[in-house]
Amino acid sequence: MKKKILIAFFSQSGETYVNGKIIPLAVGNTETVARKIAALTGGDLFHIEKEGGYPPTYRGTVEVAKEEWHTDARPVFKGGVEGMEQYDTVVLGYPNWCNTMPKPVCTFLEAYDFSGKTVIPYCTHEGSGLGSSVDDLKRLCPSSVVLEGTAIHGAEAAGADAEAERIAALALQ
Repeated sequence: MKKKILIAFFSQSGETYVNGKIIPLAVGNTETVARKIAALTGGDLFHIEKEGGYPPTYRGTVEVAKEEWHTDARPVFKGGVEGMEQYDTVVLGYPNWCNTMPKPVCTFLEAYDFSGKTVIPYCTHEGSGLGSSVDDLKRLCPSSVVLEGTAIHGAEAAGADAEAERIAALALQ
């Protein structure tokens, strides 16, 4: 029986911090990796997007993300996943914000029943690695099998083929 795979990701385009500089990105680093994994697995993509979005500037986004972290906010996300129950495996991608996943990802995780699903996390970062995100994920999805996370330096996302292949291999097992 072929596994049904969902690649759910939160990714920020626009002004982004990369290698010590704020630069514009047409496609966010996490989305770049998500597309690679989808191409390798044939999985379905779902972009977790905050309703109303974030400010267009990097610094503005950082301020909102900090406030969400301090208040343990649960921002509403756009759309939804049709037939979440059909997925055996969820590859979950996000940037490291405030040493963990962005708060819309928490909202997404609390919106569905992940019981019995395998969750494969990866994050993009600029030096902070996975932070506490995998532990936070395990706390939010206690009835899931959460695999070891993969940290991908955001500046290297476009060339992260080996990491995407490793994640895809785990998803296809």
